[in-house]
Amino acid sequence: MKKIKLIEVSSDLGGKKPGASLSMDAVRIASYSSAKTKDFYTRFENLRTRINAPNDTFHLNYKHSFAKRIEHIYPVCKQTSNEVSDSILQNDFTIVISGDHSTAAGTIAGVKQAYPEKRLGIVWIDAHTDVHNPYTSESSNMHGMPLGTAINDNNLECKYNDIDSETAEIWEKLTELGNTKSKVNMSDVVYVAVRDYEDAEKNLIIKYNNKIYSTNDVRQEGVEKIANKIIKDLEHCDIVYVSFDVDSMDPNVSSGTGTPFENGLFEYEAKKLLKTLVCCDKVKCLEISEVNPLLDTENKMAIAVFNIIKSVCRVVDLS
Repeated sequence: MKKIKLIEVSSDLGGKKPGASLSMDAVRIASYSSAKTKDFYTRFENLRTRINAPNDTFHLNYKHSFAKRIEHIYPVCKQTSNEVSDSILQNDFTIVISGDHSTAAGTIAGVKQAYPEKRLGIVWIDAHTDVHNPYTSESSNMHGMPLGTAINDNNLECKYNDIDSETAEIWEKLTELGNTKSKVNMSDVVYVAVRDYEDAEKNLIIKYNNKIYSTNDVRQEGVEKIANKIIKDLEHCDIVYVSFDVDSMDPNVSSGTGTPFENGLFEYEAKKLLKTLVCCDKVKCLEISEVNPLLDTENKMAIAVFNIIKSVCRVVDLS
């Protein structure tokens, strides 16, 4: 059995609704639903770390209007970066279960911090592109900015906000996590199931000619074929990080998330996609984010995520 480290980041801070900080507990409860899986978490007894964010600040007035709660998100991402870096260097595979998706800024930084000389590729499975920044975001919610921290391009030709100097300073510190501002070339980001993004984000996608595989592509060509295309797209990269936002799935599965959007993946498609991707030796880290059990009366989203994690662990052990 391979060493798989589980990092849990309990944060609501980057989202527009509280509750995602409970995601890892909801997933753990989902694991108790079957006698065959009730002891699943014992494998992480000594390979599990939890990072707790100051979620009690969620309802306070925003100090930074164009990057909500950035002063609290930065230290959470810094700790996440260090934990992810250490895990990748010490274990066979790292799984991050995060609350809101702003945590991915820290995860990406951690992957790069572990392998500073290697070229990083990213598979972003999400309804949204999440490549905004405080200059371009209309909502100012930082779960829409994690990729924006990693690409060293503030997309100023699409500037929407005039941010203050203090916000700019913290944003710069956030982009410098992992000891480099250029953690990934934007052209080395492959999107899957993206179907809701704004003009500023579209500008970057056109500028860098990003590959996007829609839900319809997955259905028409088949999950395995799309997964193999993604691996081929990133074959020039040395390491790969996979980010899976549960809103990439269809709302009939993903009602338990803050930003559901129609025409997403079904659970079996998401599971097969991730299982195929993690078979690639270059994939070192998988992050799963945005489960919000407060929006899900039957814990369906967390049950689906647990089934996915269980399947991924099985494949990693066999690879």
